[in-house]
Amino acid sequence: MDDAARTELASLRKSIDNIDAALVHLLAERFKCTQAVGRLKAATGMAPSDPERERVQIARLRALAEAAELDPAFAEKFLTFIVAEVIHHHEQIAGQTPHAE
Repeated sequence: MDDAARTELASLRKSIDNIDAALVHLLAERFKCTQAVGRLKAATGMAPSDPERERVQIARLRALAEAAELDPAFAEKFLTFIVAEVIHHHEQIAGQTPHAE
């Protein structure tokens, strides 16, 4: 590999590293919000999951992915993974929080 290719590769990798860092921070913020939702649901006796909300969000994310020229199936898998983790957290919270009367 020549020097120009090495320089370009290093630059591209630096951009990828920056994007990865942004994704981690965005996910952390998202999970802070979903933890608050989980506490609210637990305190009011709401179910940890909301299948209709999940269906709407998946459709919305697929449309966003298509507009961004990202594989919608990949976007759906990504959101499904995140939602599963959120539901798991909500179930944990529900087990620890007394329901409101």
